[in-house]
Amino acid sequence: MVKVEIVEEKDHAGSPYASSSSSRTSSSVSLSSVESDASVDETLFDRILALKDIVPPTTRHSISSRISKTASVFKRGSKMVGNVIWVLTTSTLLVGLPLALILEDESKAVAQEKEMLEQQQGAQQMMAPSLYSQPGSDPNQPKALVPPGF
Repeated sequence: MVKVEIVEEKDHAGSPYASSSSSRTSSSVSLSSVESDASVDETLFDRILALKDIVPPTTRHSISSRISKTASVFKRGSKMVGNVIWVLTTSTLLVGLPLALILEDESKAVAQEKEMLEQQQGAQQMMAPSLYSQPGSDPNQPKALVPPGF
C-alpha cells in the first residue's frame, strides 16, 4: 500500500504549485478514490502490462528478442531430442525384438535337447544291469558267502 504524505510548502505567491487548504482536502479525497479503484480486481498480469510504458522501447525489443531466441533454441533442442528418441525406439523394435525372440527360441531348443539327453541316459540306466545288485539274485551266478557284519 502506498502512503501519501502532504508536505507543507512555504508560501510562494507566484508559484503555480502553491497549495491551499481547499486543494488539500480535494486531493486527499481523490487519493482515497484512486486507492479504492486500484484494489478492485487487478491481477498481476494487468500490473505487468501497465509497467510496459515505463520500460524503454529498445530495452523491450532486446528482452523480446532474447525471449524469442531462447524459445527457438528450446524448440530446436526438443525436436532433436524427440528425433533421437524416435530413432532409438524404432531401432530397438526392428533389431532388438527379433533378436530377443531368436534367443528365446534358441534357449527353448537347448532345453529340449538337454531333456532328451536326460531321458536317454535314464533309459540306458534302466536297461543296464545294476552295479549294486545283491549277490545270489541272479540264478546263473554262484552264491557268495558274505560274513555277518559286512
